[in-house]
Amino acid sequence: MPELPEVNTFQRYFDETSLKQKIVIVKVQDDKIIRNVSGDEFIDLLTGRTFTGSYRRGKYLFGILDNGHHLLLHFGMTGDLVYYSEVEDQPRHERFAFHFENGYILGFDCPRKFARISYIENLENYIEEKKLGEDAQRITEDYFLEKMKSKKGSIKGFLLNQSILAGMGNLYADEVCYQTRIHPESVSNKIPKKKKQELFQKMQEILQYAIDRSVNYKDYPENYLFQWRVDGTIAPDKKSKVESATIAGRTTYFSKGWQKKYT
Repeated sequence: MPELPEVNTFQRYFDETSLKQKIVIVKVQDDKIIRNVSGDEFIDLLTGRTFTGSYRRGKYLFGILDNGHHLLLHFGMTGDLVYYSEVEDQPRHERFAFHFENGYILGFDCPRKFARISYIENLENYIEEKKLGEDAQRITEDYFLEKMKSKKGSIKGFLLNQSILAGMGNLYADEVCYQTRIHPESVSNKIPKKKKQELFQKMQEILQYAIDRSVNYKDYPENYLFQWRVDGTIAPDKKSKVESATIAGRTTYFSKGWQKKYT
């Protein structure tokens, strides 16, 4: 599932290709991923409209329309945007496409149909309904520390809580825990304040690092856990071994010899 940095990359692509252009034709090849309106309604609602901007909230990308409404693009596991002008460049699993006045097309490709597309008339109400917290990159350290005060669950569960930190997912939660040497099963409110501050700072650093590199894992440092997520592998510290367990309902990778558990 795309996490905050991946969705930021989609946003950048969307902004660079699809803003300020009138949609003259909307084609829907498969409306299964369109959740709150029919395919025909989707065509009627978007034809003639223009995207004036975009807004990212964690793992959610919203295209801002010229009538003040929003189009939610939630990419699932295999969703992708493809901007093209030639028919032969049409993505194989295109589910719908916007044909712009300039002759170019923005296609939404989704082989496994796990994406979720919705037409949103009131963004504030939608975010409240979904209990979607603030974007993990836009929170303050004070907010982060305040939210941790009363949390008795695992720090992994806290980092994955989308009502608190929208955008954090499994990979980045594990990485933040590894880089701060905190075991992901640690009880959130038992972690010392200094380590909580380190968690916040490292989270921001890792998210920005990924964004700056357009989520190219090959460019990540060798001391990142990303490339060592296999049981029994020697961890980046060159001494301990990588282990896995189900924590907060997710497969979690860590190094018991490197990361301290606070209970």
